[in-house]
Amino acid sequence: MVDEGRNELFFYEPAIVIRSRRRRRHIRKPRWTTIFIAICVFMFFSGLFLPFDKWLAFTPTLAFKQPWTFVTSVFLHADIMHLFFNMFALFMFGLYLEARVTEKQFLTIFFVAGIMGNIAYWLTDPSGIIPAVGASGAIYGIMGMLAILYPGLIVYIGYVPMPMIFAAVIWFLMEFTGMFTPSNIAHQAHLAGLIIGALYGFYVRKQRRKTIFFWER
Repeated sequence: MVDEGRNELFFYEPAIVIRSRRRRRHIRKPRWTTIFIAICVFMFFSGLFLPFDKWLAFTPTLAFKQPWTFVTSVFLHADIMHLFFNMFALFMFGLYLEARVTEKQFLTIFFVAGIMGNIAYWLTDPSGIIPAVGASGAIYGIMGMLAILYPGLIVYIGYVPMPMIFAAVIWFLMEFTGMFTPSNIAHQAHLAGLIIGALYGFYVRKQRRKTIFFWER
């Protein structure tokens, strides 16, 4: 859950009026979050009747024979619970971020984090034959970016409220330690997405600090 309360910190905001006016134009109605959710839901239920996973899921050993799977696998999910929790997270965090960054920035972090998640999985097991599916890498990218742009945003882990930046540190530690625990979860993909999101968040925050001249408005 996300709680946009009074504790939210906007420490990155510049101290010039021109910059502040420009930032407010980024508060817009999200659309890509709902589009991505709709695609994931459609692909999941279509997959119940059309077994296309072997052509669209990302398998490390087939990565360069099926390069499109770096992207298509992001929109596939293993089961209904996998779909539900990923879409819930995408809905909560995606809507919040998309309304506050440019369309290009949101699309960039979604796809780059998703692709880098698959690359991380490939790097750790290049000859692996177990397919990977899910939007988790992209969602962790969104969360990582939020942690840098809105570090004081209150979120809940279980029933415990905490600033987004603290939650991101906890997620980082959980995913890092998870890589050394046998499971069917690609923790390295989550970790890669979170790191990419944080790095891109720093880049966007730096851009927002730049002086915007009147002829650039």
